[in-house]
Amino acid sequence: MAERRRRAAVIILAALSICVGVFYEAWQESRMPSTVSVQSANTTVQTTAAGSAAEALGKLAIKGRAPKTDYKRSQFGDGWSRVGMCDVRNHVLKRDMTDVKTVSDTDCTVLTGTLDDLYTGKQINFVRGPQTSDDVQIDHVVALSDAWQKGAQQMTPEKRLEFANDSLNLLAVDGPANQKKSDSDAATWLPPNKPYRCRYIARQIAVKVKYMLWVTQAEHDAMRSVLNACPDQQLPQVVL
Repeated sequence: MAERRRRAAVIILAALSICVGVFYEAWQESRMPSTVSVQSANTTVQTTAAGSAAEALGKLAIKGRAPKTDYKRSQFGDGWSRVGMCDVRNHVLKRDMTDVKTVSDTDCTVLTGTLDDLYTGKQINFVRGPQTSDDVQIDHVVALSDAWQKGAQQMTPEKRLEFANDSLNLLAVDGPANQKKSDSDAATWLPPNKPYRCRYIARQIAVKVKYMLWVTQAEHDAMRSVLNACPDQQLPQVVL
């Protein structure tokens, strides 16, 4: 009888231990910040609940533009950097398009693909060629010239090279829309595709926070106006 009682007691204690462990793990998970994984234009985006775009905007410095003196593209490096076997341009094309075909398994040059363009909302069938490659271009979400006038002049050349090749700041987009945007900030250009504007502004803010760039008053006000329609918009962290 005593032996049965001891066995029963051991079983009960083991069960209680398991239950306590399960409840402890659940409690620990409840304390962690929530993370939601979404797919946007074939890009993996991790959105952390604590990363409010509106809050981040409030922390950016507001200043006037510095002179554009001495700005040239080469201040941000000579063309695209390479990541493994590919240059950054082909990495971004492959990331942002669907039905992508490359030259081969070892040559990652993108030949064709389909882009659901975030700036215009239209679908573009990309074909590499002298007359067609510019149909899809890689946009610096925060333009290099804009960055130069808002803090990048103080960066090291290495940091500017990183900025120009950072996947957070790069999107494959409609070529004509990219040309129209040029080096505009949010005060002078927004994507014609209005449903994308909240995420566009959040991405610009994320880039400026990461590289400690400032905004002008007009730019700040334009960003705030967009975010007023989406106060819960989160900052993106993009995986190439």
